[in-house]
Amino acid sequence: MKKLSEWLYKVSTNRVTLAWLVAFLLFVLFVLPKAVSTPWIKAAGLPDTMLRYSSADLYAMAETYGSAGRAAFVRWHFTDDLIFPIIYTVFLLTASSWLIQRVSPSAAWLRQLNLFPLFGAFFDLLENVTTSFVMAHYPASSPLAASSAPIITSAKWLFIGLSALVLIIMGATAIRRCDSPKRGNRD
Repeated sequence: MKKLSEWLYKVSTNRVTLAWLVAFLLFVLFVLPKAVSTPWIKAAGLPDTMLRYSSADLYAMAETYGSAGRAAFVRWHFTDDLIFPIIYTVFLLTASSWLIQRVSPSAAWLRQLNLFPLFGAFFDLLENVTTSFVMAHYPASSPLAASSAPIITSAKWLFIGLSALVLIIMGATAIRRCDSPKRGNRD
């Protein structure tokens, strides 16, 4: 993991980080709204976007989606919803590497915080598998997948939240450091 972390610091140049920021913003602004505005999602919501839900909630969504909605859900998880985790993960990896490197290039304990997005992506993909399994097998019961999906979703949001927190803290620290000399000259 340490080698991967260090490699990310090498490749997270200004251009690479900016390119992934643009890709992330374009996907969020133009692709994601269309993807989540489908009738089956509007009717029952989407477990991927929820912070908390239960296995009963997941079964209720499966019922509300209907067979066509469930098929679309499974198809969506293995097409468009594979692309988005890649985009946001690479953006978070490069952005956190870029910022951490500028804020604290030698603090060893900080340097591996740039890997948090990988855990978010892992749980996101696992969430896709478990929720799709429930949808694909509905109305049959899938107790293991249905009961683990909410836990996996919570883990996904935990690591995505930690990744965002790293960006916020490192970004604020970088801004404060850039602003410090200016304040010193005014006093």
